[in-house]
Amino acid sequence: MRIGELAERAGTTTRALRYYEQLGLLPARRAGNGYRAYDEADLRLLREIRMLQDFGFGLEETRPFVECLRAGHPEGDSCPASLEVYRRKLGELDECIARLQDVRAQVAGQFDRAVRARDELAAVEEPPHCELAKE
Repeated sequence: MRIGELAERAGTTTRALRYYEQLGLLPARRAGNGYRAYDEADLRLLREIRMLQDFGFGLEETRPFVECLRAGHPEGDSCPASLEVYRRKLGELDECIARLQDVRAQVAGQFDRAVRARDELAAVEEPPHCELAKE
């Protein structure tokens, strides 16, 4: 298949495919007429790259998965280098989650303080209730 068809089937652009080729993530094969030529294995590589990018992996982090697929493994994450990237990414995510939990706790504390301050201010500003003497 040609580059336009591959881009369409992979849900990306021809520009992205050329960039992946430049990075060495996508093979640069040419047909006899000089056009880039791709096959179903290339589509599989692209789907792996796109899925990992959707998960927040950088392009360079996808390299071990691509290499694993190219080595003939049915899944790109069954090689030791891919597993190491997963392990590293999980550590990064755990750190991010911990930071977000800290920020959330701080924001919740500020919110609670603001509500208390508002309620205290409202209590001070309320006019006293007094009834006029009935005659």
